[in-house]
Order: sequence, then C-alpha cells, then structure tokens
Amino acid sequence: MTTPQKAALIVGAGDATGGAIARRFAREGFATCVTRRSLDKLQPLVAQIEADGGRAHAFACDARKEEEVVELIEQIESTIGPIEVMVFNIGANVPESILSETARKYFKVWEMACFSGFLNGREVAKRMVAREIPKGGHRGTIIFTGATASLRGAANFGAFSGAKMALRALAQSMARELGPQGIHVAHVVVDGAIDTEFIRSNFPERYALKESDGILNPEHIADAYWMLHSQPRDAWTHELDLRPWSEKF
Repeated sequence: MTTPQKAALIVGAGDATGGAIARRFAREGFATCVTRRSLDKLQPLVAQIEADGGRAHAFACDARKEEEVVELIEQIESTIGPIEVMVFNIGANVPESILSETARKYFKVWEMACFSGFLNGREVAKRMVAREIPKGGHRGTIIFTGATASLRGAANFGAFSGAKMALRALAQSMARELGPQGIHVAHVVVDGAIDTEFIRSNFPERYALKESDGILNPEHIADAYWMLHSQPRDAWTHELDLRPWSEKF
C-alpha cells in the first residue's frame, strides 16, 4: 500500500509571501495545498509548482466559514495526505480612521485576520493530536503570520492591530497547550514592507528600497518558515521577527 504524501496547507496563498511559502515546502517534498477565496487566482501558483517538479492542490475556501474549513481539512486528510504543516497567512491590512470605521468592516477584519486563524488552527490541531507521536516527538507545525500590528497599534489601524494582536495571543495559547503534545506552534512577526505588486504600485518610494535590501524578499521569509518547521523539539522557536536591516523597531 502506498504511503500518502505528507501535506502542507497554506491558508491565504497570495502572489507574494504565501506563494513563496508554498513553493518552498513543495521543494521539500510536500504536497502543497493552497487556499484562497478565488480558485482562479491560485492556478498560476499551482502551475509554477508543478513546472518545478512539485505537487500542488488548489482549493477555494472562505477561511471565515466553519463548514468550509471543516470540509477542506477532511478533504485534504482523506484524499491527499496527513497535514504536517499549516501556515495561516491571511492579512486583512485595511487602514481606516477610528472616526469613520464601521462595525461591519471592523468585524470583517477580525474575522479574516483572527477568527479564521482559530478555525483553521483548531481543525488541523485536532487531526495532528489524533495521530501517533512519531520518532522525535514532532506531530506537526502550525505557523501564524503576524505583522508590525501584532506588537503595536498605529493610527488608523485599530481594526487590523486588534485582530493581529488577538491572533498573537491565540498562537501563544495554542503553543502552551499543544507543545507538550508534540505540535510546534509558532508566530512570525513580519515587520516591514514586502516585495509585492501592491507595494510597487502604491508606494514607489518604499519599493525603491529593494535595491538596498530595504524591503523583505518573500523567498527569504519562506526560508524562515521552513527553518521553523525543521527545528528539533529541544530548541523550538515560538516567536520570530523578520525585518530588513534598515527597518526601525
């Protein structure tokens, strides 16, 4: 009987960081499962991974909807393989003055950046703890992508910082509960602009810093995520912050 391939689930596999993380784990032999709300937007990433010799599966999933998340995890576990790594990478970075912020928009940002992290983290953790502990005692890895807003709230980012700080607290709680059960839970603070089309188009002066390594390269972020998963359990990192050398902190 063929042993199912281990799977890495990337929730929020966009064109930059999420895509780079998916490609990194695919190169390491994982069946990379990538999700966004729109399936069409995932096809270029899947094609690229497959062209490089990897294996990828795309899923349309609204990470805020419990029934969709439960169905997604069940489908991956039953048809592709056990989820050994889950990366939660949804941003929801939407600035708005507190004076004009609406309850609906505030709640939506929290749903995207925090609540969906809980749903996906819970469902994956339930699968991981049900499996036998392998040699080395590492059942799996769950990584949450944080931001500068995870640490401090800037003006006009009340909704985003509130959600990201809550996600950070969720990661801490999960790490303390699940670490003794062989699950490595990590939180990565990405502190700085990332090399994306959004930054290039909307903040050209900031994007120009790329020439002097002043913005984050998504491929290098992905290397850090692989490092976290590869750590032996006697030296697990819970929180890692990544920023360009020139970024103030």
